[in-house]
Amino acid sequence: MKIALIGASGQVGSRLLKELSDRGHAITAIARTPEKIAVLPGVTAVKGDAFDKDGLAALVKGHDAVISAVHFTASDPDTLIAAVRASGVKRYLVVGGAGSLEVAPGKRLVDTPEFPAAYKAEALKGADFLGKLKSVSDLDWTFLSPSALFVAGERTGKFRLGKDALLATEEGSSISFEDYAIAMANEIEKPEHIRQRFTVGY
Repeated sequence: MKIALIGASGQVGSRLLKELSDRGHAITAIARTPEKIAVLPGVTAVKGDAFDKDGLAALVKGHDAVISAVHFTASDPDTLIAAVRASGVKRYLVVGGAGSLEVAPGKRLVDTPEFPAAYKAEALKGADFLGKLKSVSDLDWTFLSPSALFVAGERTGKFRLGKDALLATEEGSSISFEDYAIAMANEIEKPEHIRQRFTVGY
């Protein structure tokens, strides 16, 4: 498939890039500093700005899917959605956050007293992004939320999928960037969550 990846040099983006490259896809890897993008088979690194609607639309046009892997506080959901719409690409996947996941019916993780203050702005902006996507009916969007602890780790291929509730075990709630990338790549190849949010965790 031809896939455009916005934010390809970041922590999550770089893992997604490798996973998609390993699976033989052709990826247009977009970042503000393309020289930071890993050199991998099937990857074309290009310079792009998440706030430039027209520029992004031109870069992602003609692809089978677009993935947004940029921080919510370093982007604008309206601009990103508008860019994908303008490009004519129908499939849009977003690297989501855990803050909007429910820990109890009607209670989000970001609203719990234990939620770290340092991550609150990012989490609330991610929840806002999801809210905007839920009103979008002309794109086949998917929002994939990680577990609470989202860090570099191993590529095990062993994880669980859920919908709107935070996944956790006795050890806590976590997923590696590497296993998250598998779940996202699987969803691109075999879509099962069109116009839905889902989550991945151990």
